[in-house]
Amino acid sequence: MADVRRIVAVLSVFLFGLCQHGSSQQPSPVSPLIVEEQLLYVGGTWGEVHTYRIPIMVGTPKGNLITVVEARQYSSGDSGPKFMAIRRSEDKGSTWSEMAYVLNDGTFQDGMNLGTILVDEITNEIFVFYTHCAHYVQCKVATTYMVSSRDEGKSWSDPRNISQEIGTQMFAPGPGYGLQKKYAPHKGRLFTCGHSTLNMNAISCLVSDNHGKNWTKYDAVKSIPYGQRKKTGDFCPGEPQPLELPDGSIVVNARNQYLYHCHCRIIMRSYDGGETFPLEHLYFDETLIDPAVAAGVYYHNGVMYFSNTASEVHRSNLMLRWSYDNGTTWPGALPIWAKPAAYSTLMMLPTNDVDDQQHLYLLYEKGEKSSAESISLVKISLYGNL
Repeated sequence: MADVRRIVAVLSVFLFGLCQHGSSQQPSPVSPLIVEEQLLYVGGTWGEVHTYRIPIMVGTPKGNLITVVEARQYSSGDSGPKFMAIRRSEDKGSTWSEMAYVLNDGTFQDGMNLGTILVDEITNEIFVFYTHCAHYVQCKVATTYMVSSRDEGKSWSDPRNISQEIGTQMFAPGPGYGLQKKYAPHKGRLFTCGHSTLNMNAISCLVSDNHGKNWTKYDAVKSIPYGQRKKTGDFCPGEPQPLELPDGSIVVNARNQYLYHCHCRIIMRSYDGGETFPLEHLYFDETLIDPAVAAGVYYHNGVMYFSNTASEVHRSNLMLRWSYDNGTTWPGALPIWAKPAAYSTLMMLPTNDVDDQQHLYLLYEKGEKSSAESISLVKISLYGNL
């Protein structure tokens, strides 16, 4: 019986890869090459900021890159007063705007917790989601907020409380990016995911079918034991990053918080626009070893890209991997940074420009002694062109 289960599990992963285009179509091979790297945020150097953390990034249809991070004022800890800091590039990442602050949570002891960013490619509106009181430090009710921009990130709306729509159970968006579905079912839907507290942990996703006017939350996958204190070895998915495949399904690559089954990533898939993620479509990718960290994932022209600190124990050895079969196998790897690193995110510019179709951007936490020292941007040529 054990052998039968193993055969079924392997077959499920194999079929997961085949159903992208069908077996006859093969993506063009890639040979990623780092062509440029810049430090965008350095702790302790600009303003009253001790540490910059939690990098998120989006590319707009007009060809602009927008990065947003937490500017932690007095320590590197997850709670405490923060700014939401932003830098923009209008020339494919070559030069960057001066740092701007979208909002400041003042002396709030459990302030802004980033976050996800997404762009509606129909209206060109950009949304950033974040949470207050994510850790319940000197506060009792968690609140999810959203700010938006209609001018490519130059100015931002006042925060909008969306907990009135999705409820007050703690929802920590991302970190990473959200997406707009390009294919049926629910073509045009805005979609982003996050997680709740460690004890009540579940991956949940927000959807909007009216360009961000209203939001609905769907619980995707809950932790086990749900509602109880966790320990090493428990099933506790967190910090999810979704992407859409050409068949319209949504794949979520998630952090394996307490290392259930392996020191690796949790993969889940939805066929109904992100409303459900059946357990029969959940598996563990043992090739993607991981120390429990937020990772980046991106899909382009039949190739899936993945970035994380490729270690079972330490937050170091940041790698970019790629797959031609939707993550069934990962034949390619590009070392990015061997020393301390942590959270990372991937993005491309969603334009028809030939150059934009050939470059991938990786934003990650980087340091010599600590990954919290800086946030760096790497520009990668997908086909090895300088």
